[in-house]
Amino acid sequence: METQNAIEALKSGELAILPTETVYGLFADATNESAVKKLYAVKGRPTEKALNMNVSSFDTILKYSKNQPAYLEKLVKTFLPGPLTIILEASENVPEWIHIGKSTVGFRMPKIDATQEIIAGVGVLVGPSSNLTGSPSPRFSRDLTSEILDNAAVSIFDDSVYGLDTTIIDLTTEEPKLLRQGAITREELLAAIPELQTIK
Repeated sequence: METQNAIEALKSGELAILPTETVYGLFADATNESAVKKLYAVKGRPTEKALNMNVSSFDTILKYSKNQPAYLEKLVKTFLPGPLTIILEASENVPEWIHIGKSTVGFRMPKIDATQEIIAGVGVLVGPSSNLTGSPSPRFSRDLTSEILDNAAVSIFDDSVYGLDTTIIDLTTEEPKLLRQGAITREELLAAIPELQTIK
């Protein structure tokens, strides 16, 4: 019931607080410009700062990206859902209010069943951490502030799963770049995907 309420709220342009395997996120329908603008306003997030797209399938990543490396499917099937953000070239399907004039876009697939179900039910979501910009990211429900909670139509709490930050890998350059090592290590990436041997 909670997940269905969240799906309906997000489809109607509302915001939702959902758990991920790293921190709680503040989510909105990525295809709804007014909902995304509301999210920026609630967080106090600079409007020039682009957002990642939260997806539930490899096919959705293909829809919103282009010029993908040949090993992308293996990378996705090995590590997603999980704490990995993959940056790819943005296709023409990515709304302007998501990529903010940039040629790239990041993809996330959170490893929480309820959150995955909600993403699949809506389509594509944006979900930065559910804190005011400049404040610590909330790893537990007790860390959520009234400024955020009061602006979310639905909040789903799950304090049983949290961990390190996501690992961020940029696949838009000739040699892939590890922008941040988080829960997934460089060694784990190399062991699974030999094509990443040139990773910087």
